[in-house]
Amino acid sequence: MKPIKVAVIGVGNCASSLVQGVAHYRSNNSSQGLIHDRIGGYGAGDVEFVLGVDVDARKVGKDIAEAIFAAPNNTTVFFPQVPATGAKVMMGKVLDGVAEHMTTAGEKGFIVADAPEATREGIVAALKQSGAEVLLNFLPVGSEDATEFYMECALEAGVAVVNCMPVFIASRPEWERRFAEKRIPIVGDDIKAQIGATIVHRVLSSLFGARGVQVEKTYQLNTGGNTDFMNMLDRQRLGSKKTSKTEAVQAMLATRLEDENIHVGPSDYVPWQKDNKLCFLRLEGNQWGNVPMNLELRLSVEDSPNSAACVMDAIRCCKVALERGEGGALIGPSAYFCKHPPQQFNDDTAAQMVEEYITEAAIAAE
Repeated sequence: MKPIKVAVIGVGNCASSLVQGVAHYRSNNSSQGLIHDRIGGYGAGDVEFVLGVDVDARKVGKDIAEAIFAAPNNTTVFFPQVPATGAKVMMGKVLDGVAEHMTTAGEKGFIVADAPEATREGIVAALKQSGAEVLLNFLPVGSEDATEFYMECALEAGVAVVNCMPVFIASRPEWERRFAEKRIPIVGDDIKAQIGATIVHRVLSSLFGARGVQVEKTYQLNTGGNTDFMNMLDRQRLGSKKTSKTEAVQAMLATRLEDENIHVGPSDYVPWQKDNKLCFLRLEGNQWGNVPMNLELRLSVEDSPNSAACVMDAIRCCKVALERGEGGALIGPSAYFCKHPPQQFNDDTAAQMVEEYITEAAIAAE
């Protein structure tokens, strides 16, 4: 089958894990670590990266396969010999894509490239020239203006979108309508991890309700040492992120909690953790006879590889939608793979919706 051509906005840790993973699965026939082996006939190795966009001088101008290992990326290197893609990382448009404190942090932050910033026309032309079919948005949390800029480019270029970060596009009716009108598929918003803080928190919240325990209070505290956590030291950039993560949990509770009784969000930046993310969860509730109980959990994961399986499935769902001529938000895939989809469903229901979507795709591919 012809490869799925993918463009990446933000060649950071998440892009690094994804590109390494494609090379890994292309070099062997394993399905270990995948949520779905094939979707619409496409495997995890059937992705071709055709364009990268970044604003860091250490990445701009390099082949994507080289740029993913450039500082300040610090995720696990599990496939060091990624073959050259033949696709360069071009200079993007900064806007609010880089927090002010990041530009003065030396090797721990961003060194903005000296090259002239891209224009909307330039990005659209690059997308068309590359043949990109799916655009991944890996911009940092808080990049509201930058995300909307690239969404305009995707709409003009006719490219499907996987919105991996918490600027609300697929879940905002005015944006989703524009994708639907142009018959351009989008999966979003804010990608879940394969086994991450949000999905674990949701499952435990559902479990409490299913077993008749009323959740009274809950928190989720996260620490990490990658640029995502460093970026989020600017608390003004956290509005949509906290909303996304909090609503993902609230949707699974039998009774919605008051704001003062739920706290979901990043806690602090710990440089030596690098791309390792620590999550501390606590749920307090009352069971039989109104007797109190609580549960505490500590989760340790490599943050960026943890999102790659969901992104890979979302890419392939977008490709299937393109082949079918579908546009707008893909409801089932968005609900299953993202924290803030247009419609929230419990995870079992969302999983079933994805299975049905994949089954339809398999039948169509025969």
